[in-house]
Order: sequence, then C-alpha cells, then structure tokens
Amino acid sequence: MAKLKSELEVPCPCCQAILVVDMNLGRVVSHREPDRGNKPELSDAQRILANEAARREAIFQQSVDSEKTRGDALSKRFDEALRQAKEEPVTKPMRDFHLD
Repeated sequence: MAKLKSELEVPCPCCQAILVVDMNLGRVVSHREPDRGNKPELSDAQRILANEAARREAIFQQSVDSEKTRGDALSKRFDEALRQAKEEPVTKPMRDFHLD
C-alpha cells in the first residue's frame, strides 16, 4: 500500500506496533504488529500441552495432599490449645470498672 503525504507512522508505546495515522482524517488507518521471536512452533504443541497437563496434575496432587493432612494439623493444634488451656490457672476476668 502506498504511503500518502498525510500519513504518519508512529510506534505504539505499549506494544511496539506501528500505527499509520492519517493527519487529514485524524485517526489510525492501519497498524502492523511487531514480529515476536518467541512464537512456539506447531511441532512443539504436543510437548507444550503435555508439560502444562503435568504441571496442572502436580498442583492438583499437592492440593489433595495438603487437604488430607489438614485434619491432622487442625487436631494437633486443637490438642495443643486444649493442653495449654488446662495448664493455665482459671482467673476471673478483669473489667474496666475494676481498674478504678
């Protein structure tokens, strides 16, 4: 496409795309996205999907394991709090008007 005298090419500050702005119209008439060097190859798609599936499965297994041991951890904390409550002497709570 031929560039007109009223067109101005401006790089986008966010995505580095090239915007073609028509000064007479006062708007963007076209744009070109920059080449991205990190595009995965189609032949690697199966490997990428398998890696992501393995990662999701590992995260799920970690979640399942933490839920299995959660009850044990809570019961240990409860037993510790109960033992601590039995060791503390029973005292009458202080109220604000007792301090006067």
